[in-house]
Amino acid sequence: MKHFIVACALALPLVFNAGAAHAGGVERLKAFIAGAKTAEADFTQTVADKSGRVSQQASGKMAFARPGKFRWDYNAPYEQVIVGDGVKLWLYDVDLEQVTVKSLGDVIAGTPAALLAGDDSIEKYFSLKNAGEAGGLEWLEATPTTRDTTFERIRMGFKGDVLVQMELFDFFGQRTTLKLSHFVRNPSIPPSRFTFTPPKGADIIGE
Repeated sequence: MKHFIVACALALPLVFNAGAAHAGGVERLKAFIAGAKTAEADFTQTVADKSGRVSQQASGKMAFARPGKFRWDYNAPYEQVIVGDGVKLWLYDVDLEQVTVKSLGDVIAGTPAALLAGDDSIEKYFSLKNAGEAGGLEWLEATPTTRDTTFERIRMGFKGDVLVQMELFDFFGQRTTLKLSHFVRNPSIPPSRFTFTPPKGADIIGE
């Protein structure tokens, strides 16, 4: 379960500017890189196996600030907090009173978070192509250029100028679907939201 959460937390939601409303998915992504510095949204997340059976579900709130800072607060079916502070990735399991910390660079390469890495070199991490329209959405497909990643490919579905859905396909045939709602684009977010201090008494793994 934790691998599922961490991998999807790196799948940072994207919000695009209105000027890209009639462009293809690749152009919308590049417009985002150029214009969206922060965002907040609610999310729901499901994982289905190769047969389509849903095996995991979760929901909560997220926020990000380029480059490389993000926060995911899971509130159902359990409580967890994931924070990327630009240098380290922190995962806090409230029930277990356990904090896992890793170098952000060790886990970001080849994931959707690399789209927000800060150097704007999207093609360094992904091969991008427009994927047409389906289900009322316009799709972009991103294939990691490195095999050292959890994901085989990633699809992003846009409605107008907003990304509303992502589909992440792993090498075991599982599909993670991330649906986004209640976007706020470029809000003012205090830096403290992207810092994490382990709670007193929590076990710390990895540091």
